[in-house]
Amino acid sequence: MESFVGYFAAFLTTVSFLPQVLLVVLTKKTRDVSRNMYIVLTLGVFLWLVYGFMKSDLPIILANTITLLFTLTILILKLTSKDEDSIT
Repeated sequence: MESFVGYFAAFLTTVSFLPQVLLVVLTKKTRDVSRNMYIVLTLGVFLWLVYGFMKSDLPIILANTITLLFTLTILILKLTSKDEDSIT
C-alpha cells in the first residue's frame, strides 16, 4: 500500500505540470509565467531528484525526473522568450 501511495502521489504531482508545459510549448507565450518561480521550482525539483537517488526511492526518482524535464522546458522557453512585458 505504501508503494501505491508513493507512485500515485508521484503521478498526480508530475501530471499537474502537463497542461502548463503543453500551453507554453504550443503557444510559445510565457508572459504570464513567473521566471523566478520556475528557477526556484526547477532547483527544488532537481534537489528532490538527488534526494530520491540518495534514498534509492523509485517513485521520487521517476516523478522528479519527468517533472524536471517539464519545469526545465518551461524555464528555458521563458528565458528565451521574446514576449513583451515579460513577468519576472
